[in-house]
Amino acid sequence: MLGQHRILLKEHAMIAQTPPDATHLASLVATGAASPDELLDEALARVAALNPALNAVVLMQEEVARQAIKDGLPEGPFKGVPFLIKDLSAEAIDFPTHSGSNLLKNTRYTYDSEIYRRMRATGVVTFGRTTSPEGGVGPVTEAAVYGGPTRNPWDVTRTSGGSSGGAGAAVAAGIVPMAHGSDGGGSVRIPASSCGLFGFKATRARFPDGPASGEGWGGMAIDGFLSRSVRDNAAMMDACAGPDLGAPYAAPAMETTYSAAITMPPRRLRVGVCETRFTGGAIHPECRNAVNKTAHILEGLGHDVVPACPSADHDGMMRAWTKIVACGTALWIEKTLKSKGRGMQQGDVQGVAASGVEFARGISGAEYLEAVNKVHAYGREMAAAFGDYDILLSATLAEPPAAVGRFTHERDDYENYRVGKGGVFEYSPFCATFNASGQPAATVPMHWTADGLPVGVHLAAPFGADAELIAVCAELEKAAPWAHRLPQMVQDYLAS
Repeated sequence: MLGQHRILLKEHAMIAQTPPDATHLASLVATGAASPDELLDEALARVAALNPALNAVVLMQEEVARQAIKDGLPEGPFKGVPFLIKDLSAEAIDFPTHSGSNLLKNTRYTYDSEIYRRMRATGVVTFGRTTSPEGGVGPVTEAAVYGGPTRNPWDVTRTSGGSSGGAGAAVAAGIVPMAHGSDGGGSVRIPASSCGLFGFKATRARFPDGPASGEGWGGMAIDGFLSRSVRDNAAMMDACAGPDLGAPYAAPAMETTYSAAITMPPRRLRVGVCETRFTGGAIHPECRNAVNKTAHILEGLGHDVVPACPSADHDGMMRAWTKIVACGTALWIEKTLKSKGRGMQQGDVQGVAASGVEFARGISGAEYLEAVNKVHAYGREMAAAFGDYDILLSATLAEPPAAVGRFTHERDDYENYRVGKGGVFEYSPFCATFNASGQPAATVPMHWTADGLPVGVHLAAPFGADAELIAVCAELEKAAPWAHRLPQMVQDYLAS
């Protein structure tokens, strides 16, 4: 029995047609209208009801969550709110991990990562992990270790995205109002776009990477969050921002906090609008419609909207990105095999990862550094492009969410998988740009197709201009609210 508070939560969602976000759930706890145990009960009930169709939530640790509540939760902005961390990085003593791979199945950590400590200090009740593709590579989440693909709540024949695909599915399904993710080439923004959510990639080095590493993928990877509301994301990023002890570099200080930035409208901005790929190629009509619709809204809000297409070596950057990520894949696989004292065995890793290791073996140390320098040169090209506008608006993906199986990891052509014909870069040509440049970027759920699939739009700002970017996102949220939209499976659950 979940009691009256489950009824309260379900009635709130049905009457207001807006599922409560994390900030609202925390207010229920603060006023005594609900307890952390009751909110956890509801989250677990939703896992039981919805996760079998989605395969998004794994490695649940209910006992850990109950004990955290019993011991007393920190007095943070999300005290008592159920929460999930990605099954990749976010090392935590109490939460074993598969990291999306049979090779790493049931890994236990002896330490808590700094990002996990900061998330925990907000008062969230973490009770499990969310699925990720092997090594975090790819725009889908179809890791063999979880026994099947992770599916999209809006249409279970479609992908929820990757690499934070489990997080996207769990939040879109209402299991939790917000979840942890990470983004090395769009891995927060791709699933947020695919699942009708808000996702934000902060300026490089805004969040800590320690103590396991100083940076991920040559500085291109960073933690982040997927949420239904902008304010939840803002508050969690405020709680996690800042370098950890010994960080090799840090993001420039923000003029204000994320939370303060969204309380006031941004100055009127020059918005560059790209309704094609950055290389000039066409995108899906639904994605182009989303861009143009958003441009019209921004113009109506008083912003100066102009056509734009940033001039930079986009293809060269993506080939360099592909080399850096291959070397990162080889690093974790070879390090793990060495720790196990054995070579690779059948079933250890899937085809994309295995072929990524082979691809990396053909890259010399000099070629790796050349790839890093190429990415840095590309960042300078993109910084120069932003001399013509304050915000760049594009689609998040070149198409609506792909069908499950289209980007399967059961193939052995890593380089072609990324940059070949019909590969990942054709499907997701926008997101990795800003991992390479380090600039802040966000996806906002501004459009749904006639078939009911979410289509996100992508906004990016100059390096360090996180506050101005999230203020624009909040302005769009107010002008064209999206939180009332629910997948049919969630509507059916609420009505049951």
